[in-house]
Amino acid sequence: MNLMDKVRAKAKANPVRVAFPEANDLKMILAMKEISDGEYGTVVVVGDIAEIQKLCKDNSVDDTKWEYVDIKNEEYKEKVLKKYLDLPNLVYGEKSLRRRLNDPLYLALMMEAIGEVDVTFGGFMSTSGDFILASQTIVGLKDNLDIISSVGIAEIPDYTFADGGHLIAVGDCAVTTNPSASELASIAIATCDTIKAVTDWEPKCAMLSYSTLGSGQGELVDKVVQAVKIANERRPDLKIDGEFQLDSAIVPEVAKKKVKRPSEVAGQANILIFPDLNAGNIGVKLIQQFGHADAYGPLLQGFRLICSDCSRGAPVSELVGNILFSIVRAGELKNAKK
Repeated sequence: MNLMDKVRAKAKANPVRVAFPEANDLKMILAMKEISDGEYGTVVVVGDIAEIQKLCKDNSVDDTKWEYVDIKNEEYKEKVLKKYLDLPNLVYGEKSLRRRLNDPLYLALMMEAIGEVDVTFGGFMSTSGDFILASQTIVGLKDNLDIISSVGIAEIPDYTFADGGHLIAVGDCAVTTNPSASELASIAIATCDTIKAVTDWEPKCAMLSYSTLGSGQGELVDKVVQAVKIANERRPDLKIDGEFQLDSAIVPEVAKKKVKRPSEVAGQANILIFPDLNAGNIGVKLIQQFGHADAYGPLLQGFRLICSDCSRGAPVSELVGNILFSIVRAGELKNAKK
């Protein structure tokens, strides 16, 4: 059973409610149809009902299993606003929130914040920056995290890692340009939690550098060293270690030579944390081009609840995959709260 088969099984075993505030596009509608047809979750469409239903009819898409929230339903919007205003730590005041309720994305996020849905899936019409800003201000950040980041999973057919598999998680390769030590620690922590939720791996997280445990020196190394310390202090339950060069992180024979102290991560990492977006973006593209890897994600992380952005150029298959990952993460979050 490959990764996506496992994700589909987990989603089907624990379906949740997913809000789609950007459903007025055929590719998104086809992805939503696959989710509802597979009974992976409840599709909740937020927007202009007449426009979306016409699009479904014109393309012979059966939407009878979907729930609709009409952006023109003032009574429902008032109900959502009233409940949302009772939440702590609001960024916007009532006047500003009322104005934003006319935007399906903000309405969906407020619905999620008050428990009407479990996931908001967007970014297909809005930019990633707009989606992240809306999610951060309406839903908020998780405790002990100070930044939004992303994680991807790469399947490299011609490379076998220490655990015998072909999968590796990488972050952050899409969002955070130049994280501070504290922010880098947040990325590592969030990535461990995300990967454990969607794969059931025991996270073994290596924080990468051009140095392995002091073999190099300078500000860039110091940042990673400090990030490891902060991450271990915040979450001593997680296996986060470094600073490691890439080979020290994933090749057991190299780790034996370079890492002269006990480590549960060195040589056997299943998560790689890049020190900045330059390294991360270049690194993941090297994996894809030279390793012929299939990449899943990126998945946004760091929000208090599950808010998922997607590429505006994504094919239907990629949309479905990201929705399934989001459903699994939301299901794990719900179970953790029980």
